[in-house]
Amino acid sequence: MLDIWNERYSRDEFVYGREPNQFLKDNAHHIPIKGSVLCIAEGEGRNAVFLAGLGHEVIAMDMAKSGRDKALRLAKEQNVSIEYRVGNLNNFDFGTGEWDAVIAIFAHTPIELRQKIHGSLSTAIKPNGVFIMEVYSPDQLNYKTGGPKSLDLLFALEDVKREIEGLEFLHAQQTVRDITEGSLHTGLGAVTQIVARK
Repeated sequence: MLDIWNERYSRDEFVYGREPNQFLKDNAHHIPIKGSVLCIAEGEGRNAVFLAGLGHEVIAMDMAKSGRDKALRLAKEQNVSIEYRVGNLNNFDFGTGEWDAVIAIFAHTPIELRQKIHGSLSTAIKPNGVFIMEVYSPDQLNYKTGGPKSLDLLFALEDVKREIEGLEFLHAQQTVRDITEGSLHTGLGAVTQIVARK
């Protein structure tokens, strides 16, 4: 799996584009000013760079070194600074009271890992901090415009809401929207969206 992502991100193009995810862009105002932000499964860095541009202190993490290299290049082009950690989410310590925001944009993980991440949010996020997530829902299998092909890697809203405890849902929706993010996310997509505050 790691080889697939390293190969994908080693291309010259930014396969998911250089611009931030639109849902994140629309909801970034929920993040406390100059907050400490963690972007998981951040890939080529478009969202981390956007948030750094808003004045946040951003740590990105992903398992693909080629993603880190492109993210740091993009940050340099945009004249912002991010920290990028290469590692596996299975072993990642989210800490206690560490983050003003945790961002998960198309961070598709197996069910067991997803539950572990969601279960750690109420401990990891500071008071008034937020969790912002957009992922493909199971309905995405009908659209074939990006995302995993396995049902186990797609997030149903009811499952996500059950797994996240100790946060207030400001927005929780399963919907279909037009997604244009590089060459690999193009067209109508079925998504699950969350904004939740501690």
